[in-house]
Amino acid sequence: MTTNVLILCTHNSARSVLSEGMLNHWAQKLGRDVRAYSAGSAPSGRLNAFALEALNNAGVDTTGYRSKSWDEFVADGAPEIHVVITVCDSAAAEACPYWPGSPVKVHWGYADPSNALGGDDGKRLAFELTRQAIGYRMLQLLVLPLKELDPASLQHALDGIAKQ
Repeated sequence: MTTNVLILCTHNSARSVLSEGMLNHWAQKLGRDVRAYSAGSAPSGRLNAFALEALNNAGVDTTGYRSKSWDEFVADGAPEIHVVITVCDSAAAEACPYWPGSPVKVHWGYADPSNALGGDDGKRLAFELTRQAIGYRMLQLLVLPLKELDPASLQHALDGIAKQ
């Protein structure tokens, strides 16, 4: 059974998209049965061009990526979500919808690279550094024996990754 991970950020345009891309990229490379999705509480309807550029430069295929609402993941026919990760502080503070199946929830916060100084070059660098930081945590997630961990143990492991 595939472990489905939903990554949330308010606008689903940058950090959550970087996270979805990196988790799916590494899961495929490592042969792990994990599938990432991203969404937002107030999706912008567009993806940040710097996020797509950072992913593409890292060899991540972003075909079909789009900004979407978290409502899609509580609708009939949605994949069962096992882990919910918030990556921006505003999404972490919001009241999330009820997720069927009671997934494990964790907050892995990242500063918004869209706010970087230094014009386009500064933003490119900030997005690349954020992509790398996210990628590192996603690799740590993929090392976990996800199918063997009970919810409390998984929560403890994900909280530990958050502290690194």
